[in-house]
Amino acid sequence: MTALMTEKGTATVPAGGSRKPPSVRRKRRRERAFDEVPRWQIYLPLGLYLLFTLVPFYWMLLFSLRPAGSTSLVPWPMTFDHFAKVWNDRSFSVFFQNSALIGVFTLICTTTVALAGGYALARFNFRIKQTFMLALLCSQFIPGALMLVPLFQIFKNLSLINSPLSVVIAETVFQLPLSIILISGFIKNVPYSLEEAAWVDGCSRLQAFRIVVLPMLRPGLIAVGSFAFVHSWNHFLFALMFLMDQDKQTIPVGLSTLIGADSVDFGALAAGGVISAVPVVIVFAFIQKWLITGFSAGAVKG
Repeated sequence: MTALMTEKGTATVPAGGSRKPPSVRRKRRRERAFDEVPRWQIYLPLGLYLLFTLVPFYWMLLFSLRPAGSTSLVPWPMTFDHFAKVWNDRSFSVFFQNSALIGVFTLICTTTVALAGGYALARFNFRIKQTFMLALLCSQFIPGALMLVPLFQIFKNLSLINSPLSVVIAETVFQLPLSIILISGFIKNVPYSLEEAAWVDGCSRLQAFRIVVLPMLRPGLIAVGSFAFVHSWNHFLFALMFLMDQDKQTIPVGLSTLIGADSVDFGALAAGGVISAVPVVIVFAFIQKWLITGFSAGAVKG
């Protein structure tokens, strides 16, 4: 044993050894405390949350697959009559196509403009930069319903009422502030020295951005673009106000037409809900790895 002098006295440690740093000891204590927690205290809350989340989806799937008038808790015998009814008789094939087109164009416009704005905020210093950032944050407190009247008047003067372009513009404008802030955070995590090295090799700023920065922003672009698509896919208000003809409406507005004044066709409504939910679930199932990576990259400043 060897003796070590400290401010409070003498401490002994084994010869040839050393005390573990306090951070390592605290980490090991936390790991031991986690291992000592009974598993049911972890799985029970997770199970209740999963049950609370999945029961509405099962209920919707049950109503869409079981025959009309059935009260069974299991969709058997199974029928697809409700899906055929909403897809063919209630024009959901048209609504689906319109929602897909508006969602894709909103995704493209939002990510393109947010990429340019986010790069400017991340790489350039200008006099009103902080004021501009504050304005972007404050714009998130303005509800979309408050802007319906001025937006309607603007689109009317531009002859864009009853055009899907009006919905694309409105969705893009309302999603840009948060998208620009997120993209600027992703760009800040890309080392500036990489762009400088590209400039030394003869690249212009645009070429350096395209060759060096843009490939590294893939997770962030997928995260921002996916939320832009899902938000425009599910948004009800803009499509209801700016699109008049039924053949130009989107799925959320189409779902509202299934609710009558005196009665509701629950089977058709549930089938329409499944049709609207399945594409979003598929999209997130394929991009979940990129989505998690994107949010992790934007959460920590490099």
